[in-house]
Amino acid sequence: MTATRTPGLPAIEDGLLISTSPATGAEAGRVPVCDEKAVAATVERAAAAGLWWAGLGFDARKVRLLRWRALLTARIEELAELTHAETGKPRTDAIMETVAAIEHIDWAARNARRVLGPRRVGTRVLVAEHVGHLEYQPYGVVGIIGPWNYPILTPLGPASGALAAGNAVVLKPSEYTPMVGQWLADTFAEVVPEHPVLQTVHGLGDVGAALCRSGVGKIAFTGSTATAKKVMAACAENLVPVIIEAGGKDALIVDADADVEAAAEAAVWGAMTNAGQTCIGIERAYAVAPVYDAFVAAVVARAGKLTMGDEIGPMTMPGQIDVVRRHIDAALADGGRAVLGGAGAVQAPSVAPTVLVDVPEDSVAVREETFGPTLTIARVADADEALTRANALPYGLGGAVFGKQNGIRIARRMRAGMVSVNATLSFVGMAGLPFGGVGESGFGRIHGDDGLREFGRAKAITVRRAPSLLPSMTFERTPAQVRRIVKAVKLLYGRRP
Repeated sequence: MTATRTPGLPAIEDGLLISTSPATGAEAGRVPVCDEKAVAATVERAAAAGLWWAGLGFDARKVRLLRWRALLTARIEELAELTHAETGKPRTDAIMETVAAIEHIDWAARNARRVLGPRRVGTRVLVAEHVGHLEYQPYGVVGIIGPWNYPILTPLGPASGALAAGNAVVLKPSEYTPMVGQWLADTFAEVVPEHPVLQTVHGLGDVGAALCRSGVGKIAFTGSTATAKKVMAACAENLVPVIIEAGGKDALIVDADADVEAAAEAAVWGAMTNAGQTCIGIERAYAVAPVYDAFVAAVVARAGKLTMGDEIGPMTMPGQIDVVRRHIDAALADGGRAVLGGAGAVQAPSVAPTVLVDVPEDSVAVREETFGPTLTIARVADADEALTRANALPYGLGGAVFGKQNGIRIARRMRAGMVSVNATLSFVGMAGLPFGGVGESGFGRIHGDDGLREFGRAKAITVRRAPSLLPSMTFERTPAQVRRIVKAVKLLYGRRP
C-alpha cells in the first residue's frame, strides 16, 4: 500500500482520495484520484455526451432536470447526512443548503427556453431588408471547480444553468468534500442514464489545473481570490472563458432608523451560519452612533446563545483555523476588544462565536477574509461614513443594509454585486437574481437570466428578406443611392435632442 499525506490536505492512499469528518476524523468515503490523462478522457466523454444533451432541446432537458430535482427532494435527508459527515456542518444547515439548490435547478429548467431560445431581433432603417435572429448555443462542456464550504449549493448554481443551457458538465469537487460531489453526479446518472452528461474528476489542485487545460468550453470557479488568479492564468493559455466567484469581506450597514433587534438577528445569522465559512457571510458591521451600543449588545446576546455542534459546526478545512486565530489575535493586538469570544474561542477543530469592537480599519481582521464565526463592529457617524469604510476594500461580493427610509439608497451605493436590505444573505435564495461580485470578488454571474446567458454563446444571424432600398453594403451602389443614404441619415439622426 502506498500513501501520501501533505499537511493540511486529505490523504491519498493507493490512488484513492480519503475523505474524513473534520469533527470526528471518521472516514466519509474514498474516490479515485484522476491524473491529467484521466481528466482529458473525462472531458472527451463529456463532449460526446454534450452533443446528445444539446440535441434533446429545451423541453426534453427540462423534463430530465425536473426529475433530478424530484430525486434530490426525495433524498434530502440522505444528502444532508453525507454533507454533515464530510463538512461537519449541522444537518439542518445541510438540509437548507439542499433546498436552495433544488430551487435553482427548478428555476433554470423552467426558464432556459425563455432566456436562451431563438428569437427575432428588431432591425434598423438602413438595413431594413434584413431580419435579425439571436440564439444562445452551448459551449459543449463546462468545467466546474467547486468549494468545500457549500458543496451542494455552490456547484449546483453553475451546474443547473450549464445543464439547462445544453452543456455537459465536469465537476471537480473540493478535495475536502468529494463524496458529496460524487453523490450529485451519481444521482444525475440515475435520471439521465443514456450518456455521462454530468461527471466528476477528483484530486487536489493539480486536477483543477488539468481541467482548465483539458479543452472545456468554459470554467466556473468558486474559491479564494489567490486560487482564482491561478485558475484564470491556466485558462488564459487557451483563451478559455471563466466565471469567477472569489473571496469577500462583506459588510453590514445599520442606519439610525433600523430595527436594531432585527438587524442583530440578521447579523448573527449572516456572520455565524456555517461557522462563518460563507463567501457572502457578514464579516464587518458598521452601525451609526445612535444605535451602535444597542446593536452591539443585541448581537452579543444572540451570538452568545449559539450552541457548538448543534448550531456552530467545526472548521471544515484545518488550515482555516490558523487564519481565524491569526485574525482574532491581530484584532486584539491592534487595540480591538472582544465583547464575545476572543483568543480562547479557537479550540480546534471549532471556533466559538467571536464579536470584536474598536478594531482599526487597517487591521488584517478588517481587511482580509476571515472565513470563521467572527464579526467586527465599528461605530460610524452616519451612513456616508459607513459606505466609505464598507467600499474601501478591493472585495465586492455581497453586503447588507438595515434601515427604513434610506435602505435601498444605501444599498445602491455599496460596491458589491449583491445587497440585502433588512436581511442578510437573502439574495442567494432568489433564483431569478444574478449572483456574483466585482473587484477581487470576481466577475461573471450564475443564477437568474444573466447566469443562464453565461452558459451559452450568443449567436447572431441576419437574413435578407427583400431588395435593398438603401444599398450600403455593395460595390454596386450608385452616387445617387449614396446621396439618398446621406439624406436619410440626416433626417433620422441629425436633429439635436
